[in-house]
Amino acid sequence: MRTRAAVLYAPHTEYKIEEIELDEPKANEVLVRFVASGMCHSDEHMVTGDMAMDPAIIEMLGWQQYPIILGHEGGGIVEKVGPGVTELKPGDHVVTSFVPSCGRCPSCAKGQQNLCDNGAHLLSGRQEDGTSRHHLLDGTDLATMCCLGTFAEHSVMNINSLVKVEEDLPLDKACLVACGVTTGWGSATYAAEVAPGDTVVVIGTGGVGMNAVQGAHLAGARYVIALDPVEFKREQAQNFGATHVASDVAEAQALLGELTWGRMADKVIVTVGEGKGADLESYMSMVGKGGRLVFTAVANMNENDVQLNLFAFAMQQKQLVGTIFGSANPRYDIPKLLGLYRSGQLKLDELVTRTYTLDQINEGYQDMRDGKNIRGVIIY
Repeated sequence: MRTRAAVLYAPHTEYKIEEIELDEPKANEVLVRFVASGMCHSDEHMVTGDMAMDPAIIEMLGWQQYPIILGHEGGGIVEKVGPGVTELKPGDHVVTSFVPSCGRCPSCAKGQQNLCDNGAHLLSGRQEDGTSRHHLLDGTDLATMCCLGTFAEHSVMNINSLVKVEEDLPLDKACLVACGVTTGWGSATYAAEVAPGDTVVVIGTGGVGMNAVQGAHLAGARYVIALDPVEFKREQAQNFGATHVASDVAEAQALLGELTWGRMADKVIVTVGEGKGADLESYMSMVGKGGRLVFTAVANMNENDVQLNLFAFAMQQKQLVGTIFGSANPRYDIPKLLGLYRSGQLKLDELVTRTYTLDQINEGYQDMRDGKNIRGVIIY
C-alpha cells in the first residue's frame, strides 16, 4: 500500500513529506494506522547527528540510518495483522513501546522489559529479520526510528513493540506514554526511587523532565525543584508538582542549601535535551550524602569524557545511575499510567502545548528548539 511519511534524508536537514510504499506485515508483525504521534527530543538526535554512527560500522553490521522515518511515540489502530499474531486484531487500539519487550529473554524474565534483548535492533533501522517494510517510490529502503516510524500515516512493526490500550482512551494523549511520560515518571519512581519526604531536583523540564516532576510529586517528595533556563517551562513545572524552580545550577544550589540546611538533594534527575559529560560534576554537586543522581538524558554517542570529583563521589557515598525508558516495564507500566490518567492523578492533556499536522513537522520541531512546547503532537 501507499501512505505518507516525514522522511529525513540526512543529518542537519529538514523533514520532507513523501508518499512511500509500505509492505504487508510479515510473521509477528502488524499494520497500524496512526492517529497521533508525540514529537520527542530523542528523534532530534538523528537530526543533529548525535546518534549518527560511523558509516563503516553501519555497513559492517548491515544496518541503515538514513533516509529514515523518525517517530517512536505513537498511538493508532490496528488495520491488519501478519501470520502468527494472536494478541491483536484489526480495530484494536495500541500505543507503541519504543523498546520492544519479548517477555522471554533473561532481562524480560527478571522484570526488566526496558532492557529486552530485542533492543539490540533499535538503531538498525530495519525489522528483526534485517529487511525493511518501508520504501521510497523508487524502491530505496527507508530506515525507521526504533523499528517504528510513527511520523507516518501508517507503519508496519513487530508485535513486541505494541501495547493494547482501552478503546475509549484518547490516542492523542495515550501516545505520550509510549516514551516521554513513562521515561520521566519511571526516572523518578523507579530509577531514583523517590520516597515520601525526599528533596528532588529535576534538571530540564521538557516532555521527559516534566513527567519526572510529576513522578516525584506523586511519590510524595517534600520539595521538587524544577531547573530549566526557559521561563515558560519553569512556570509550567509548577502545574505538574514542582514546589520551587531555578533557572540554572547556581540558583538551584543556593535554593537547596536554604531548604535543606546544607544537606542538599536526596535525588537529582537529569533530563536535559543533550547530556554533556562536562556538566556531570555540577549536577552531582547538588546531590547530598548518600544521595543518587539519575542520568536519563541522551548524549552524543561519542561522548566519553566526564567531569566528576571521584573523592567526593566515594567519600559521600553518592550514586550515579543510568536509565532507559525510566527503568519501567512497558507492558505493565503503560496500562498503569493510563489508569492513573483515567483517575485524574496523572496529567496528560496539560502536557500537549500544541498539535500539528504531518505537513507542519518542521515547524513543530522548531517550536521545540525554541522552548515553546512541553510536548508537540502530530495529529493524522
